[in-house]
Amino acid sequence: MDSVACSLNALIVNIYNNISKIESEAFNTGKFKDVSITEVHTVAAIGMYGTKTMSETARGLKITMGTLTVAINNLVKKGYVQRFRCETDKRVVRVGLTKKGRLLYRLHAQFHINVIKKCTDNLDNDEILTLYKALEKLDRFIKGEYFGCSKNDSEK
Repeated sequence: MDSVACSLNALIVNIYNNISKIESEAFNTGKFKDVSITEVHTVAAIGMYGTKTMSETARGLKITMGTLTVAINNLVKKGYVQRFRCETDKRVVRVGLTKKGRLLYRLHAQFHINVIKKCTDNLDNDEILTLYKALEKLDRFIKGEYFGCSKNDSEK
């Protein structure tokens, strides 16, 4: 790997690790210190309104049903998520957020908005657009190369 590629790799890893650390620290205090970042992301994957099937949620998180079941069990116990059996097909389990879960969802969404705002405060519009285009290309490449998504799929 040449020096630019090594530097770029180090930068991406550093950014990922730092954002993960900031996010963990943000949720390790206050009202929501009882949830892990993985659980916060599970709440985010379920979505603010409505319900999703366990299968849809697991697929969205790219985790197994077993892993999701453990997370959902914990979130139900903590009062963030509720389970529903489908009336027409009892084999299908749907999950949705409780009032407490929706509050966590909003806090998590606001956290990300604040991080992006702080990251772009010192950039002009052209720099923001350039950053956006570069990250969009990186995202499309990763999804295509490692997740087999087509161009249209990667826009989701």
